[in-house]
Amino acid sequence: MDKNKFWKVGYLVLIAVGILAFNNRQISFAKVVNKDAKNPLPKNIILLIGDGVGISQISAHQYNGFNKSYFEWFENIGFQKTHSADNLVTDSAASGTSIFGGKKTNNTMVGVTPDAAVVKSLFEEGKERNYKAGFVVTSTVVHATPAVTYAHQLLRGNYQGIANDLTECDFDFMVGGGGKYFDRRNKASAVRKKVLTDKGYYLTDTEPSPKKLSKEDKIIWFTADNDPPYASEGRKYLPGASQMAANFLKQKSENGFLLMIEGSQIDWALHANNGPNFLDEMKDFDNTIVRMLDFALKDKETLVIVTGDHECGGLAVNTGKKFKDLKLAFTARRHTATMIPVFAFGPGAEEFTGIYDNTDIYFKMRKVLGWE
Repeated sequence: MDKNKFWKVGYLVLIAVGILAFNNRQISFAKVVNKDAKNPLPKNIILLIGDGVGISQISAHQYNGFNKSYFEWFENIGFQKTHSADNLVTDSAASGTSIFGGKKTNNTMVGVTPDAAVVKSLFEEGKERNYKAGFVVTSTVVHATPAVTYAHQLLRGNYQGIANDLTECDFDFMVGGGGKYFDRRNKASAVRKKVLTDKGYYLTDTEPSPKKLSKEDKIIWFTADNDPPYASEGRKYLPGASQMAANFLKQKSENGFLLMIEGSQIDWALHANNGPNFLDEMKDFDNTIVRMLDFALKDKETLVIVTGDHECGGLAVNTGKKFKDLKLAFTARRHTATMIPVFAFGPGAEEFTGIYDNTDIYFKMRKVLGWE
């Protein structure tokens, strides 16, 4: 056998072994899904948001992974309508306010109604009920999607105001970029850092050690001074930090916890119409999904929800050879108004099937938590 043929055969064997392992794991997972279908209400919720992810994005990722992805593990699937109060096409701020607060608002608005009334998020309500709460994102911690869980601002670009709101939110575990808003480089950031440290936060720009995770009650891990890099540029923290967050919040909570995880830079790659970066970001997000599913399988008290806040790029998967030879086409560099799939696993997952408004996600989460 010549050398090229040898490597080709070896490559195909590796693919076959990988797919077989995936299928076997999926079969085991399906048995557990069926076994746990009649679980009581969840104690915890983990909500994963793929920023800009719609059906085409999932299809492209699926084919790029030789027709396999961890999205296949979900048996309860629905669709959300994403329009904002003032536009058929939403942005992340308005969509996030709807998902976490149950009310429509105008694009660019964070945690407020169009007439500037405060919209309290599910996470803020959870803190009032003695839940633990946190988020892990690949954007800055003051970007639109994390901001809607704790901030109330008319403009999503008011990062200084959003940073001030973060110092008041009392969340327990936060991971993302934007360290420059909470250091000593200027008066405002120095004040914020002091407020957080006085409130008992452990602030770090490196991964917290196991000792710190067991010792500290509240942690903020700044993964970058500004925006974190793309996955293709070496960013690797999302799957591990998400698992760290779930374990930390579970350990510290008595009543339960709420965790939001965002694959933020999927959207950024789509805005740029950058197919390779988009696929790398989707792979990173999918690897995070399976970590959270594994956590939920062992915990048996956690509902995992995976969705997007809107579609971006008007992506189409066009004619090409199967799997890796994808022909991706973009029709826009902006968001579109297509409906977005919602995947759910765990106690209460059946509530998320069907077609509904994005505001209903908030009410469905409150229902399965027993808050009604």
